[in-house]
This record gives sequence, structure tokens and C-alpha cells, in this order.
Amino acid sequence: MTELIVRRLLIDLEQPVARHWCGGDAFLTAWFNALSMSFPVGEQFFIDSVRNGLQALAPEQRDRYQGEVQGFIGQEATHRRIHALFNTQIERHGLVNDWEPRARERLRLVEGTDPRHGLAITAANEHFTALFAEWMLSHHHLLDGCEPRLKALWLWHSAEEAEHKCTAFDLYQALGGSHAWRVKWMRRITLIFLTDTLRQTANNLRRDGTLWRWSTWRSAGRHMLGREGLLRRSFSPWWAYFRRDFHPSQQSSDLSGNWLRDNAALFTRVGTA
Repeated sequence: MTELIVRRLLIDLEQPVARHWCGGDAFLTAWFNALSMSFPVGEQFFIDSVRNGLQALAPEQRDRYQGEVQGFIGQEATHRRIHALFNTQIERHGLVNDWEPRARERLRLVEGTDPRHGLAITAANEHFTALFAEWMLSHHHLLDGCEPRLKALWLWHSAEEAEHKCTAFDLYQALGGSHAWRVKWMRRITLIFLTDTLRQTANNLRRDGTLWRWSTWRSAGRHMLGREGLLRRSFSPWWAYFRRDFHPSQQSSDLSGNWLRDNAALFTRVGTA
């Protein structure tokens, strides 16, 4: 099992955030802001799903996963809290979080259902965040032009997402979750996640007054579809999820561990949850 350490990031998010905080790039700023808007409600759902999955296990299996699940919950709760603070700052720029209420309505549809549904949804989303984390940690130069506290926020979050990417997947498997339902939920989550991300990003740009600038579209094309773009670089590892023998641990690197080790001064260890 994976030892998941809960860390408290030592940054101040009570101070204002610049309108185009990501190196002056309107698109990257709007896109990161959109992702952050989804985190508080999404991570609460992941916490609830993993907790419910643990409780559904047979008692003799529960002890095996207890420590990892508590660590997962601790990390996600910390992410939820700090992104709520970040979201408060960016909303002062006139941005409106349209993603969260839509997500709440959809997630209500799985309340009280078989806990494997929540775990499959969580595992699919965690695969997306793991792909983003790997890309972000390998393209950290994109954050070189922003405040150190904000660079720390996104790279810390990325590193921890890479750390706990197996938890929901393993619980789903332990509860006898089928391959068919796992890939069915991934297809649904792919459509929902990409649509909501692009929709919220466009809304952020529209409210910012930068939606129709050539520089915005040029940045979007380069960072999403370019040679080193997120979507282009992530397609193969995303597609691997549909293999019957897939496991998140097959897509691992040293980037997460290296960042956490090299930047230990940026956080304190709350403890193994």
C-alpha cells in the first residue's frame, strides 16, 4: 500500500491574486482558474466516494486500505481548502463559477447508489488529474512568470495527485468493480470533464474581456494542441486506461517524489493521516 503524507502548504492566499497571474498569459490563467473552480466540490465527492468504498469492504480487507484511505482523505481535504481560498481571490476579478452548481446537480444522481459507481467516477477523474500532474511537473517552466506562492500551489497539488492516483482505482478493484463499468465511466467522465473545463475557461475569458484576442487563441493552441501541449502529450496515457490490464502504477515517474523532496521547505508534514 502507498503511504500518503498529509502536508500543509506554507503559502498565504489571503493576499490578492493578479488578474493574469500566470505570467501575464490570459488563456493559461483562465484555464488554471477553471480547474481550480472544480476542485472544492469534486474533491469532496472523491473523499466521500473513497470513504464509502472503504466501508463497503469486508472487515478483513478494510484494515489493509485504512491507512492509505485516511491519507487520501487528508490530502484531498487540504487541496479542497486551499483551492477554496484561491477561488475566493479570483472571484474578485468578476469571474463566476458556473461549473460547481452543474457538478453538484450531476453528482446528486449517484447518491445512495452502489459505491463502485462513485469509485469508478473518482478513479476516472484521478486519472485525468494524474495526467495533468505529470504534464505540469514536466512543464513547470510555464509557471516561471507567476508569483512563487502560486507556482508552489500548482506544483504541490500536482505532486500529491500523482502520489494518490491509485487509491480509488484499487478500492474499485477490491470491491469487484468490472472492467466494463470502469471504461464506461471513463468515457462519460472524459466528455463531461473536457466540456466543463473548456466551457468554464471560455466563460472566464469572456468575463475577462480576452476571449477574442489572437494571443489567447495562440496560447490555447500551443499549450493544449502543440507539440508539447497537454492534450497531445496526454492522449496515449489517457487511452491506456481502457486496457483490461491497466493499473495507474504503470504510468509513474520520479517527478512527483523529486519535487516533494526538493521543495520540502514549502510545506510542513501534518502527519500520516
